[in-house]
Amino acid sequence: MPDQTGRVAVVTGATSGIGLETARVLAERGAKVVLACRSAEKGRAAAAGIAAGLPTSVAAEPEVVELDLGSLASVRRAAEELREQHPQIDLLINNAGVMDVPFGTTEDGFELHLGINHFGHFALTGLLLPRLMAAPDARIVTVSSLVHTRGRIDFDDLGYHRAYKPDAAYCRSKLANLLFTFELQRRLAAAGLPAVALAAHPGFSRTELFRHESFVLKAAMLAVGPFMMQSAAMGALPTLRAAADPHALGGTYYGPGGRKEQTGHPIVVEASRAAHDDEAQRRLWAESEKLTDVVFPF
Repeated sequence: MPDQTGRVAVVTGATSGIGLETARVLAERGAKVVLACRSAEKGRAAAAGIAAGLPTSVAAEPEVVELDLGSLASVRRAAEELREQHPQIDLLINNAGVMDVPFGTTEDGFELHLGINHFGHFALTGLLLPRLMAAPDARIVTVSSLVHTRGRIDFDDLGYHRAYKPDAAYCRSKLANLLFTFELQRRLAAAGLPAVALAAHPGFSRTELFRHESFVLKAAMLAVGPFMMQSAAMGALPTLRAAADPHALGGTYYGPGGRKEQTGHPIVVEASRAAHDDEAQRRLWAESEKLTDVVFPF
């Protein structure tokens, strides 16, 4: 992985799992890492843990910004703080998320999965875009999932009030992550900007995302995990490649290179046909701007 000295990297959901491992490696390579976390206390603990493991040659310790992606007011406060502290941001990792939670809504009335996993990150990216455009080669990396292939977006029911299913809600939010990434890349390129948008998925990795699953499923995962799952550190590699591979191109999607993309080292992978639906990309973008009241300043 190339040296990251001089780069400012903002990582959402960096207190555990993929986000923590991503932040740790970026910091070890010299980046100035900002942990954007819902719990400032957990964020400070994660930052201290990362700092304790940094080599003496790395001077920059991680910063912490409080960010609740389920609240657009919190997103705006975090973005304002980041803009004040950093004239430019080189790397934004949209990593945080929830999975398979019971039906509920965010502070702004969005269904939880779509509100946190997509709308929150959409708003954060738009509000930070001026600082990303100030960087010579900024990257925006959004973390999706293998299960995006099962996602379906009903634009007439974005609130998911009809026949709610937690797993289906999660799948559609991960499809939304890719629709957003590909449309963002198209708009960045059309505006002639040097920033690029990429996506990644961690395969089948051991993270805290599974904390809302049933006891039976958790027990089964503990039993088969050592044979079928990979560590969070391995799961972070696709995100890190998207963030730092000098040959990565905008619109590229990375995932594990092993069987069925579940484990292994990162390679370029293919998103579903639904993720490449141009009309769905444009429509989701328009709905996201309207619902979040965040318009990207291209």
